[in-house]
Amino acid sequence: MGIFFEIFWNIRKYTYICPNKLTKMGTNYYRIPTVEEMESRKIRLENDIRKMTLSPNDIERGFQVPIDDQWNSESPWDTFINGTNIHLGKRSGGWKFCWNFHDKKYYSNKEGLLNFIRNGRVVDEYGEEQNVEEFITMALEWGQPDGLVANEIYRLKERANGHGLYWTDNEKYDDLIIDGLRVSSSTDFC
Repeated sequence: MGIFFEIFWNIRKYTYICPNKLTKMGTNYYRIPTVEEMESRKIRLENDIRKMTLSPNDIERGFQVPIDDQWNSESPWDTFINGTNIHLGKRSGGWKFCWNFHDKKYYSNKEGLLNFIRNGRVVDEYGEEQNVEEFITMALEWGQPDGLVANEIYRLKERANGHGLYWTDNEKYDDLIIDGLRVSSSTDFC
């Protein structure tokens, strides 16, 4: 039985339908905290808000809360949302899944990445929550065994096809391979 594709616009996304499977094309995924962690953050935020005064000094400082001395401060809201939406990577047709290692800020290898994912929740760029284990399986299998990787071989093929003059035709934009995972050399994704 041949595969059929029906491309349609669904308000926010392109989707293609294969037999027995509904899949989004070019989708970013994010790790968000557990409900329990967000409840704990919410309680801290509410406490910080209760402590605020409406003095001219606090208003002028943007309601910043001192951290360790009179010179360093933080916004209660920034503290609440910091680390709540960590980009994990992107799935694109024809390519291997591309992981975002954030310059090793949250994890530096495959084991650390998988633990980080399992200690939270996963959502796609449309806010739809994903089953964590199903996401991990999908991401590890996406584009295997012959999906594209941005590397010297890819750049040479692109040049041979007359497409090698773009700013990305530079080894500094090549993907990294860490523990067998395709990892972006950049932390900026679209």
